[in-house]
Amino acid sequence: MIGCSGHTLLEWVKKAEVNSGKRAGVPTELADRLKALERENRELRQANEILRKASAYFAQAELDRPFKR
Repeated sequence: MIGCSGHTLLEWVKKAEVNSGKRAGVPTELADRLKALERENRELRQANEILRKASAYFAQAELDRPFKR
């Protein structure tokens, strides 16, 4: 016995077959890259939202200032 369940071993074999092109599916490297890009996209959207709100806040503050001549 190698210290893992039959189910775990079967999943490893399936993943190895996908990674080698013997079975249809998304290779591990591609899945990891996609996950990283999705995380980066989420972070960029959050940063963009923060910047948009900050821009609106400062634009409003600029409008609320008394006019200087």
